[in-house]
Amino acid sequence: MRIPHDIIVKPIITEESMDAMADGKYTFVVDKKANKNQIKSAIEEIFDVKVDKVNTINMMGKEKRMGVHVGRRPSWKKAIITLTEDSKGIEFFEGME
Repeated sequence: MRIPHDIIVKPIITEESMDAMADGKYTFVVDKKANKNQIKSAIEEIFDVKVDKVNTINMMGKEKRMGVHVGRRPSWKKAIITLTEDSKGIEFFEGME
């Protein structure tokens, strides 16, 4: 069993993710090897909420240039967590609205 804090890397704070919070949806960067069941159990354990649904997206890293040198940012995985209707919100996000 992996540690939940290793699965959930960091929250994503953008305008779009803040608008989705009204519907009970929260966005996180997660470990690339984590599956939906691991993400669900990690969120429930860390924040003490009930998760209804987990959607995951593999994000490709952007190609960047500095003159003639070409490189690529690392790829990462994003998870959109939907909480159940009777679940309380995640306090971490409440002060950022």
